[in-house]
Amino acid sequence: MQTTFVMVKPDGVQRGLVGDIIKRFEQKGLRLVGLRQLVPSTELASTHYAVHSERPFYPGLLKFITSGPVVAMAWRGVDAISVARNIIGPTNGREAGPGTIRGDWAMDIGHNIIHGSDGEDTAEFELGLWFPEGTIEWTRLAEEWVYEG
Repeated sequence: MQTTFVMVKPDGVQRGLVGDIIKRFEQKGLRLVGLRQLVPSTELASTHYAVHSERPFYPGLLKFITSGPVVAMAWRGVDAISVARNIIGPTNGREAGPGTIRGDWAMDIGHNIIHGSDGEDTAEFELGLWFPEGTIEWTRLAEEWVYEG
């Protein structure tokens, strides 16, 4: 089992998409093991997006991500990182296929509804940053109907 970080950004929260987004991950078979809603501080946002600190869009990104509430989530399942990224779709909503979160609801690169970890190291870093207290362990009884043997 793998755990990944997913965040509904302020545009997704403002547009009332949180429930629909959670539903997609649950219906796929991933298990929600962490959930919190908050308005990110500039410190948290700048640490999260530090990899982009030299990019020209960085100041606008920080302003956007701290502009309102986000919903931070931890999802667990087999290959959770790649599964989540397939559900999310490509960064540019205009290029994302129908059936993906961004393909169905995003029209822009900047306001693209959702963030998902892009690899194991990133997921570990982001989960530690957004869930310093850790995630919860629980048994999802339906998993016997999701995975073979």
